[in-house]
Amino acid sequence: MSESKLAGQFFDAAIGLLHRVRDEEAENIAAAGEAIAATVTGGGRLFAFGAGHSSLPAQDVVYRAGGLALMNLLAIPGMVGVDVMPATLGSALERVEGLAAAVIDTSPLRRGDLLVIISLSGRNTLPVELAMNARALGITVIGVTSVAYTEGTTPRNASGTFLKDHCDIVLDSKIAVGDAELTHEGIEAPFAPASTVVTSALMQATLATAAERLVARGIEPPLLRSGNVDGGHEWNGRVMREYGDRIFYNR
Repeated sequence: MSESKLAGQFFDAAIGLLHRVRDEEAENIAAAGEAIAATVTGGGRLFAFGAGHSSLPAQDVVYRAGGLALMNLLAIPGMVGVDVMPATLGSALERVEGLAAAVIDTSPLRRGDLLVIISLSGRNTLPVELAMNARALGITVIGVTSVAYTEGTTPRNASGTFLKDHCDIVLDSKIAVGDAELTHEGIEAPFAPASTVVTSALMQATLATAAERLVARGIEPPLLRSGNVDGGHEWNGRVMREYGDRIFYNR
């Protein structure tokens, strides 16, 4: 079977975007990593949130081998992935005013914590209100979004703003409006989204920076090891005992 031209084009597009975020977002990644390290050092807790497919990069940094043990998922029923039926309910919930305030009021989030909010478009009510409410409580907010949407779309929330307008630090994924990298004769809709690849890379680069900053502070980064290597469970058990008051997925 011959090699797929479209497959190669997608890899080239994804690699190009990864190069862009590496080079153009270096300062913001450094700032985000420093903020996470400062939160860990100060006794704060770490949370990540994403709605729909933006939840995938958030889930990718929670309870995984090589990951920072202190990163918790801020899970909202109906918003994590496409497990809710109908799947369109998740999109509808993202536009409900007041939901963000209820989530924060019933979550473990408190002053001194850090919340990463992932939203590709950054235009819907939930991520915007989450950022606004979190910052009002003294929570550091890192937004991971595509700034292109602020130029190519209009806000879809009562404030008339985007996620990036309410963050302490913004990481721009550089994804074009529509999140589809390829077109092809005979295929009417653009296809092959790259936002998950790029956003996950941004998250991992940021946490790698945080680990680097923690070492510079004389602190061993609380990382998890694979449970499928010898000694992994014992290592992870020690980390979870030491930081158990800041880990919420193990309760």
